[in-house]
Formats: sequence, C-alpha cells, structure tokens
Amino acid sequence: MIRVSLRSDNNYTFNIMKILVTGAAGFIGSRLAWTLSRRGDEVVGIDNINDYYDVRLKYGRLAECGVKSPGNSIPDGKTVISATFPNYRFIRMDLTDRASLNSLFESEKFCVVVNLAAQAGVRYSITNPYAYLDSNLVGFMNILECCRHHGVEYLVYASSSSVYGMNDKVPFSEDDRVDNPVSLYAATKKANELMAHSYSKLYGLPTTGLRFFTVYGPWGRPDMAPMLFATAISKGDPIKVFNHGNLSRDFTYIDDIVQGTVQVIDHRPEAEVCNNGVPYKVYNIGCSSPVKLMDFISEIENALGIEAKKTFLPMQQGDVLRTYADTSHLEKEVGYHPSTTLHDGISKFIEWFRSDLNPLK
Repeated sequence: MIRVSLRSDNNYTFNIMKILVTGAAGFIGSRLAWTLSRRGDEVVGIDNINDYYDVRLKYGRLAECGVKSPGNSIPDGKTVISATFPNYRFIRMDLTDRASLNSLFESEKFCVVVNLAAQAGVRYSITNPYAYLDSNLVGFMNILECCRHHGVEYLVYASSSSVYGMNDKVPFSEDDRVDNPVSLYAATKKANELMAHSYSKLYGLPTTGLRFFTVYGPWGRPDMAPMLFATAISKGDPIKVFNHGNLSRDFTYIDDIVQGTVQVIDHRPEAEVCNNGVPYKVYNIGCSSPVKLMDFISEIENALGIEAKKTFLPMQQGDVLRTYADTSHLEKEVGYHPSTTLHDGISKFIEWFRSDLNPLK
C-alpha cells in the first residue's frame, strides 16, 4: 500500500492516503469526505441513501462535495466522480451487500477506513429494531471482515455517547462502565466497540471508536432537535420540550467534530502503548460543556428573532437526562480542542437554515 509523504508550506508533514468513508451522504460523513478531499487524500465515499429521512438533504450534501446527481437519483452501484475534487469518488452501496463491499475492498486497497454508516436515531430503534441489526451489526461485521482480508491498516468507526445509558456520573469518561444501555441503538454501538476490540486482538487491526456527542450545524439531520426546533419555530408551530425542559446535552459543532475525526485518522493506535498490547482505542468526542435544553432553545429563538411556542412533555422512552463528555484523553493524545461556541454555532446553523442551500426550506 503506497502513501506519499508531502510537505506543506508550513513544514507540516502528512501522508496522502486512500481512505474509504462510509455514510458519505450523512451529516458527519459528507463533511469528513469534503475535508479529507480538500486536503488531498484519495477518498472513496459510499452510502445506501436510504429514506430514513428526506433524501433531498443527502443529495444536497453530496452536491456540496461536487457529487452531482440529476434529479436527485444515483442508481445502486453507480460511481460518480466529484466535479469539485477529482480525488473524490462516490458509490451508492449498502454495507449489507457483502459481495459488492468485498469487491470494492479488493480493487481499491484502502489504507484507512472510516465507518460512519449506521442506522441512526435512538427513538426510531424502538419501533424499527431490525434496521439496526442489519446496518449497525451485520454492516459493521462486513466492514471488519473486509478490513481483515484486504490489508486495511486502520479502522476508525462511529460509536455514540448513548453507550453511557443509565450512567449518572458526570462527566462521562471512557473508563466508566457502559453495560446499561437504554435503547437498542446504544446496544448496537456498544457491540461495535466489542467487535472492534476482538479484531484488534485477534488480527492486530488498529481500531479507534469515537463516541460522538450531540452534533449540530449546517446540513444536520431533520430528526434532530436543532432542525426540528428551527422548522417549527419558523412556521409558528409549537415545539415539543421533553422532560419539561430538564435536559442537558453536550452540543458540539460539526466542524469541531470533523477536525477531531481527522486528527484521530492521523494518530493510529500502536499496540506497544495500548492496554494489553491491543491496538484499540475508544474516545469521547464532544464539547465537554453541556448546555441546558432551555438555553439551547433560547439561542435558536434569538437567532431566528422569533419566540417559540412550547409544549412541555414527560421524558421520552430511551432518552437520558444529560450527556457530558470528558474529552481529556482525546485532547492529550491527539490534540483535540473544539473551538466553536454555542452562540457562533447556532448562528451559522440558522444562516444555512434560512439560505437557499437548505433543500428542505
């Protein structure tokens, strides 16, 4: 596997790598693919573009990366080369298609794989459990096997803050026990961490799991609070405020999340410095500054210039009271330092939300 070392104007040395990004039409995946392509890596993105939410948003994200799709339609198996980044190719593909995935790995010889494809959503897992087994377990198993058999040097994958479940100790630390999930989604993410550890131990495959905390920003998912709130408030509709507003979340801006992910890609775990000689890491990646839900709503109200009509409701099944990331390990080991304030992040989100870039406007 060939990697070419380059030296930039500021004398910082990095390697051009061939990187697979799964979930490349997703919120984090599309921005990561854009960032890696922009810095010069050879990037292949795959996504099944399912209809869990409005596909116009997914095709819009792809278009931001230069992947044009007339009529918002890319057939299964179709490869589209980015008009913006000639080093970026997108292929519509499902992780559960084992044969196609294996052929892709065999032909491309990836150096690094970043697996962000997953069936998302805690609440959706209550009513659609099998979607999570297929994507989050079968799909992840296929990724692990392809990495093992095709010489992949490093796997980075998405875990979730939801693995902390009923943990009432804050901030959440990677050293905390995470065996009390409150949703099937959380259980599948914990299973991913265990599966990755077994492959790191058995086959020496370096793996890093990222426990993402609440990510927000332009191009965010329409089923997440920022988009739900902004849409309802703009229309004059009431917003649902669960647990009567007594919730807090470690909201983290998308660019900070992506920068941290890139830093992790560039810092592969070495067996010699990992527990029990296994090249395996799991990191929290958040802002380490939880925000009360009512304060978050106030920021959106101020940015829109509209006061929200609020319907206060009890706690939702599968939800947790608070999330709060201890990011000290990620800061110390890879240099992660989120810098976007909530005020600035919400301002950028609302600017995009109101712009013509928002396909759901």
